[in-house]
This record gives sequence, C-alpha cells and structure tokens, in this order.
Amino acid sequence: MKNLILTTVLLVFCSSLSAIYAQVPGLEKGNKAPEISLPDPNGKEISLSSLKGKLVLIDFWATWCSPCVEEQTDLARLFTKFKNSGFTNGKGFEIYGVSLDAKKPNWENVVRSKKISWVQVSDLKFWKSPVAKTYNIQELPFNVLIDGKGIILAKNLHGIDLEKAISKYLTK
Repeated sequence: MKNLILTTVLLVFCSSLSAIYAQVPGLEKGNKAPEISLPDPNGKEISLSSLKGKLVLIDFWATWCSPCVEEQTDLARLFTKFKNSGFTNGKGFEIYGVSLDAKKPNWENVVRSKKISWVQVSDLKFWKSPVAKTYNIQELPFNVLIDGKGIILAKNLHGIDLEKAISKYLTK
C-alpha cells in the first residue's frame, strides 16, 4: 500500500513538473508566432506584424546577458548580409530585438555602442514581461525565425546554424 501511495505521489509530482516546463502550445515550427507590440527606445509602439512580408528573426536578449551582447556583432553581420535579399516567403530580412532589460539607460547605451540599426523594443519589465511568458523564455539569448506570413521556421539558432537557416530560405 505504501508503494502504491508513493508511486502515485511521484507520478503526480512528475506530471506537474512536466506541465510547468512544457513548451507553450503554438510555439512549434509551422505555427504562427504570437504577436508582440512594444515600445522602441523613443516610446513608439512597433508590432511584430508590422514586419509582415519579411523574413524576421525575433531576438530576445538583454544588456546584462554577456552572450547576448556578444551575439549582436554576429547579428549585425547577418542583418547587413541579408536585409535586402529575397526569400521564399518574403522580401528582405529584419531583426526584431526584444530586450528583457529593466533599465532603459543600459539598453539605450548598448544599442548605441553596438550601433544596432534594426528594430529594438522593450517594456522594461525584465523577466516579468508578458512577452517572456508568451514565448516561454527560460534563458537568454533566445530567438525565433519567422517567414513573411509570421510562421515559425526555427527556434534558438545561433552562429553558423542561424546563418544556414536564413540561407535555406533565400530565393535563387
């Protein structure tokens, strides 16, 4: 009897953990990416859907995340390389940077010092940002590649893997 109770308790506990850490439904390849609409450093709301028709990398990052800041140099190279390219389901490449910072001056300083020229948005709510919950952000950096219709093509690719994924959708 004790074994049955212990087994049941363990089963319920494991089921609860898997539910907590399960991927949010709808964030799988082939699904539409959830809308994001946040202010840029000047306070202007910019929605993800405003980039419709382009291949878009949604880049979740923060200034306090050193791998995120380091990755901005590689993202700048990819942005320059692909921004005017044609893709199978879109024309042009855009990066939609979502900062999970809490301090606006820190965010603005890194954007300025790294000469980040693509879209940057943040609600400055750190991990409490509703976007972090919607996209089930567990760690940074994290990204999602979407096509011109907002369909998820890939998630959490970096370096050469990201470049190969973008190149895969180039029109010849």
